[in-house]
Amino acid sequence: MAGREFITVDWLDGMAFQADVDGHPLILDTPAPAGGQDRGPRPKPLLLVALAGCTGMDVVSILQKMRVPLEKFRLLVEGELTGEHPRQFVRVHLIYEFTGKNLPEEKLRQAISLSQEKYCGVSATLKKAIPVTWEIKIIES
Repeated sequence: MAGREFITVDWLDGMAFQADVDGHPLILDTPAPAGGQDRGPRPKPLLLVALAGCTGMDVVSILQKMRVPLEKFRLLVEGELTGEHPRQFVRVHLIYEFTGKNLPEEKLRQAISLSQEKYCGVSATLKKAIPVTWEIKIIES
């Protein structure tokens, strides 16, 4: 193995847990109707956050190397869940939203493709279980 990731997660009270991720505390909880106090995000959306962060960092790094200036960059991530328990993702769709002047769409697509096909380990892991699709939205400033 080339490396490992390691976190700790401690139960606080009720439905709340505190994770230590690379020295950063993160509280997880559920809303009151599920027995929590809504002190932090639920676990499943954090899987989508991990995907967005992984591919987003790849895309920014690649575009910087390509000298493509961005004014804004946003990722919108939709995970479709089953209706029955265990409620699990059956597909995930990403929208890469770029804002700038005369952005080169081909370079944007190339950066996303490199992330999705070569660099993003979160996407590679998810793709083994469910479809991960994406699209580009360009906003001229």
